[in-house]
Amino acid sequence: MKLLSLNLGRPRAVAYTDQPEGLTGIDKQPVDGPVRIAAPGPKGIGASGLAGDAVCDTRHHGDDQAVYAVAREDLDGWERELDRALPSGSFGENLTTEGLDVSGARIGERWRIGSDVILEVTCGRIPCRTFQEHLGERRWVRRFTHKGAPGAYLRVVEPGEIRSGDPIEIVHRPDHDVTVALQFRAVTLERGLLPRLLAAGDALHPEARKNAQEYVAKHGVSPR
Repeated sequence: MKLLSLNLGRPRAVAYTDQPEGLTGIDKQPVDGPVRIAAPGPKGIGASGLAGDAVCDTRHHGDDQAVYAVAREDLDGWERELDRALPSGSFGENLTTEGLDVSGARIGERWRIGSDVILEVTCGRIPCRTFQEHLGERRWVRRFTHKGAPGAYLRVVEPGEIRSGDPIEIVHRPDHDVTVALQFRAVTLERGLLPRLLAAGDALHPEARKNAQEYVAKHGVSPR
């Protein structure tokens, strides 16, 4: 398992963002590194966990979504389905991995990248209009959602520097069965799965945990 590509974005003016300045950093391009990675700060204030990476809309980023990872194997699958090239960084991901089942990772799973950095899986990526317009694919939000392989957002547990080609090691795997893919289905198409998310505890993204708790309270069901 390794970090196949390390990708950073620069602010770019586009017509499809709702940001006042009309800027987005979704167009990530590979860099060799080293790049410093650290917790960026709370949602609404913090942006990307990677130095030099632009996040122009901080409403949905911060410590619990500091880094976004996508498996190269998933990009390859989409290349075949869409019949087009998807270079690493095409999904706006910071980390393009090889040999790692990113969407199959468990919430709270921890990865060591290189010698120092440790990241913790928090949730899957919810597709948005910016993502759809960036790719230029019709009905992309729907297609991406139904595929159910969203890639993973991670928080920074131990900061440090990473480089393209660094090895990735899973240093902690929780004993629950709440994967990124399951969490994504629960908050999108299969809300009946929400109670199961609570098994992931505090490692789960706070918004997903709140949604699950509210569902349990409203429907009178027990987490399992």
